[in-house]
Amino acid sequence: MNNINGGGGRRGGLSSVDFYRRVPRDLTEATTLGAIMSLCAMGVMAVLFLSETAAFARTNMSTSITLDENTQPQIRLNFNITMKDLHCDYVSVDVWDALGTNRQNVTKNVEKWQLDEDGKRRIFSGRNREIRQVRHEEHEESLEELHKDGAYVETLTKENFDDFLANNEMAFVDMFAPWCVWCQRLAPTWEKFAQEVDANKMPIGVGSVDCVDQADLCRQQKVMAFPTLRWYHNKQAISPDYKMDRTVQALMGFAKRKLEMDEKFKEWESKAQNVDEETRENKRQLYQQHRAEHPSCQVSGFLMVNRVPGNFHIEAKSVNHNLNSAMTNLTHVVNHLSFGEPVNELDRKTKRILKQVPQEHQQFAPMDGTEYLTTEYHQAYHHYIKVVSTHLSMGSSDTNAMVAYQFLEQSQIVYYDPENVPEARFSYDLSPMAVVVQKEGRKWYDYLTSLCAIIGGTFTTLGLIDATLYKVFKPKKL
Repeated sequence: MNNINGGGGRRGGLSSVDFYRRVPRDLTEATTLGAIMSLCAMGVMAVLFLSETAAFARTNMSTSITLDENTQPQIRLNFNITMKDLHCDYVSVDVWDALGTNRQNVTKNVEKWQLDEDGKRRIFSGRNREIRQVRHEEHEESLEELHKDGAYVETLTKENFDDFLANNEMAFVDMFAPWCVWCQRLAPTWEKFAQEVDANKMPIGVGSVDCVDQADLCRQQKVMAFPTLRWYHNKQAISPDYKMDRTVQALMGFAKRKLEMDEKFKEWESKAQNVDEETRENKRQLYQQHRAEHPSCQVSGFLMVNRVPGNFHIEAKSVNHNLNSAMTNLTHVVNHLSFGEPVNELDRKTKRILKQVPQEHQQFAPMDGTEYLTTEYHQAYHHYIKVVSTHLSMGSSDTNAMVAYQFLEQSQIVYYDPENVPEARFSYDLSPMAVVVQKEGRKWYDYLTSLCAIIGGTFTTLGLIDATLYKVFKPKKL
């Protein structure tokens, strides 16, 4: 006769290790309390199962700090900065670092745009192009020797400046500083030019202003550099200022062209009939070669800098002028500043990764769109930047990982001595540590283990509660 296990003696030994022994149904008893506890067990299991499944499907962001293993000797620095009151001709980008690098007026990968009063790009001032040095003329006679027979250049002051312009329909004025080396080289040339103008009976007034002695006048005329050679027509300054060669021949050629264009305008004006004032004024500016210049420059590009503490700074500087420190205003707007390869948010991989990264870990360009206003001369903002390499890992494959650079910055106003030209300085320092931001999810075996624990734990716990309640409420036998 076979036993209940359905086998002979060979199965008897195997059934002895059965962990899941069956209790005959006629030995069990169904109770209302047991049914209630069973329903509670299924409800608790369902809630815990759904919660655990949701937790398994959900990922968390974790951050950690590790040593930066980047071995590249240089890092890319991207910038786009608008100087609100500095002409592109005087904008110089310099780089210095702790290894001894000292590059002046960097032009490689740097472009400049002259802006109009609305902040729009108006004139392209060059990319990878150094400013041309103007040619000066050497003279055998000194300025004192040229003045033996009297000076042809009229010395202008605040008292006679307006009268001088009123008495000369066209005037050419040299605004200089005695200590300026370029002004000293120009002085005899300017006197000889005045002599040539007088000899040729040209209707041009030639004057000069000492901006040290007449500081208020030069400030009123917004003289930013020495020497400033400015043409006036009917008491109005004609932009741009003269910036070509400083020789008698070049100056005479410039003056003759101005006279020729004035004659052409007067000839046109005499023939023009029924022309409105706006058209007439536009035509006048065209013939006068007047192009209003707004002293605002957008300088942008990138620099390859060593991975050591250093700085890059934007300074008012010129190879052909000495800057007037009293008129140097370095108010600027940081349109963009970042480190590393530019983050292209239109790239599909980049968009996919950044979409998953919390905003607090996307401080790649925190200075963008910030204006740093200086309300007085002899001051400028200095910026102190701490750069941290950030590794973003949103998956196990390389297609879900990227490296970017976050940074923190502090800015403050620095005051300069009156004789020093201020500079907008951006000091940077790269941290030796790197931040790792990665997405973490639960392993599948951890999920299965939790499910088994939920089922077994709930079944056992409610079974114990059921047994206890059954014993408490079981009717007593008489």
